[in-house]
Amino acid sequence: MQYSYESLFFVAALLLLVSVVLSKASEKFGLPTLIIFMVIGMIAGSEGVFGIHFDDNEIAKGIGILALSMILFYGGTDTKWVMIKPVIKEGVVLATLGVVATAGITGYAVHILLKIPVIEALLLGAIVSSTDAAAVFSILRSKGINLKGNLKPLLELESGSNDPMAVFLTVGIIGVITASGTSALSLIPAFFVEMLIGLAAGFILGKLMVKFINRINLEYDGLYPVLTMALVIIIFMVTTQLKGNGYLSVYVAGITLGNSTFIHKKNIIRFHDGVAWLMQIVIFLMLGLLVFPSKVIPVAGQGIIAGLVSIFIARPAAVFACLSFSKLSFKEKVMISWVGLRGAVPVILAIFPLTAGVPGAEKIFNIVFFIVLLSALFQGSTIAVVSRWLGLEEPIINRKKAPIEIDSMAGVNADLNEVMIPFGSDAVGKRLFEIGIPKGALVTLISRDEQFIIPDGGTVLESGDVMLVMADKAAVKTIERNVFVKKPAAEEKEKGGGAE
Repeated sequence: MQYSYESLFFVAALLLLVSVVLSKASEKFGLPTLIIFMVIGMIAGSEGVFGIHFDDNEIAKGIGILALSMILFYGGTDTKWVMIKPVIKEGVVLATLGVVATAGITGYAVHILLKIPVIEALLLGAIVSSTDAAAVFSILRSKGINLKGNLKPLLELESGSNDPMAVFLTVGIIGVITASGTSALSLIPAFFVEMLIGLAAGFILGKLMVKFINRINLEYDGLYPVLTMALVIIIFMVTTQLKGNGYLSVYVAGITLGNSTFIHKKNIIRFHDGVAWLMQIVIFLMLGLLVFPSKVIPVAGQGIIAGLVSIFIARPAAVFACLSFSKLSFKEKVMISWVGLRGAVPVILAIFPLTAGVPGAEKIFNIVFFIVLLSALFQGSTIAVVSRWLGLEEPIINRKKAPIEIDSMAGVNADLNEVMIPFGSDAVGKRLFEIGIPKGALVTLISRDEQFIIPDGGTVLESGDVMLVMADKAAVKTIERNVFVKKPAAEEKEKGGGAE
């Protein structure tokens, strides 16, 4: 069926509109919104209602690379260093060794159970070895669940930083299969080179990005988000040319930017939030268009087996092995094992073997479809139940939009920041003046239970309070350090607030 450009644009806009509107269904049924996008894509596909035929894997790969870069960059900007610092060791281990272990266990089990050649099975394991933070936390928000302690920042750090490792393994194994001069042993030094270059380039270029934004002084404010979008692509390409991991570099650049002060910060980050959502919608719509039901149904049994192996064997084994050194409880490790939702990245990586001409690539793609679908439907719909069953839930903070707002401007060394009082914080029950507000910082409002309080020094703080603080970056970091201090374990136990 042939379409004019006008018709294609209309259908594309209609698909986006329907995807966004139907995403409300996730709040009612607890399904990841991304699955809804994928189903819409299948309905619009060549074997669906609209009959849109799309099978250009090269275009799909290009879109996927761009989309993943934008998603990872926004994930970095939304990562607060003060939150992830206590779990940096666990997060890095999960994002590296955890991904390798998940890929290896999944691949070996698939080789044994499905009789797939071992190298192809390992490729499948590498493709599905990373997790999707966006899908996980959309489920938690829709069900009103928040995870206790450091679980949320740990999962955010792992999910945001484990994608580069999955990309590295996938590309490396494809190189081994296609005999392009890559040997299995050569992947070890190549890993350290890629990651170190990616880490250094992301940090250095992220710092330069902050300085460039603050000094360019554009006449039109609306051009700043366009500028940062271009810079993200440049950072990715420069790092890639330096033989580094471009995905890691944009993630680190995002963290550097998000934890720095620069003009129009709120507007720029909101823009990239929208871009990240658009990219995820596009990826899953594209997956739906690429999937041919007549081809995936024959491998449904193999896909389900591979999905069950990934969920119940590979992910838990990797988590417990990698976190054996940590002080996390058994229940917390179980929860981390269960929150291994597969999402956008496996979809993108499943296209790589297709473009490289890997034997059995189409079968791998169709099996990945079932793994992602099973993970989202099975794990995604039960995360809230499992968190309650393990006793690791605490009420989610519904932040009411503040009636006042300012953005960072040139020449103004202050900004309006939100600082939340976590559950179990040592600041709970104290008066505002007792938590150590630095000189020059001003707490203008406190959001509590959908209401706003104009505070004074004697205002008693409660769990979940969101303070609106006018201060510079250093003062905000001081306040965050003060309120993120946990109550002593003995005191928590007396109040019944500790997790088993």
